[in-house]
Amino acid sequence: MNSSIFVAGTGTDVGKTWVLTRLITELRVHGHEIRARKPAQSFAPTEFGTTDAELIGAASDEPATVVCPAHRWYETPMAPPMAAAVLGRPPFTIADLVREIDVKTAGFIEGAGGPRSPIAADGDNVALARALGTRLVVLVADAGLGTINAVELSVTAFHGFEVIVVLNRFDRTNDLHQRNRAWLTEAGHRVETEIGALAGHLAPRLS
Repeated sequence: MNSSIFVAGTGTDVGKTWVLTRLITELRVHGHEIRARKPAQSFAPTEFGTTDAELIGAASDEPATVVCPAHRWYETPMAPPMAAAVLGRPPFTIADLVREIDVKTAGFIEGAGGPRSPIAADGDNVALARALGTRLVVLVADAGLGTINAVELSVTAFHGFEVIVVLNRFDRTNDLHQRNRAWLTEAGHRVETEIGALAGHLAPRLS
């Protein structure tokens, strides 16, 4: 086991990179030196300059190719192992990704897609988190319609992990957002809606 924190989303486009970059920024403001890793990333060619690794690297003050090795950049917007196949590049395994990550120094490790989205030819994000020995998952979810189902399915997938749910784009004036948070909290989930509060909770884990 290690002290790194796995960052996952309930699916694509829920804003996990947005949450992670702001979390890194908040922690660094308070004196924490944060390193983050993206084991593999896929993207549309038009996203060069704003890929997940580039955004994370800008927040952590690390080169994007350190955040995600250059050979794990796949310029096709589909799951990384699928993108590799489409691009005619070699398949890779969970073990390959684990070997490329220094878990002793990586504070955060960001997955790709939802918990069961394939991140290697032989495994998904849950499999990668287990192989890395992480015990804490920050699960980013949208705050609106469909949130409860998405969170419950994702937490079930991450069985055995400690999970902190982050409701992204949370609007205190939105009745549905408030009800979703209350429902999830009453169901026994730890729910955060503010980056500052989340950073304060995670800081001791990263010391």
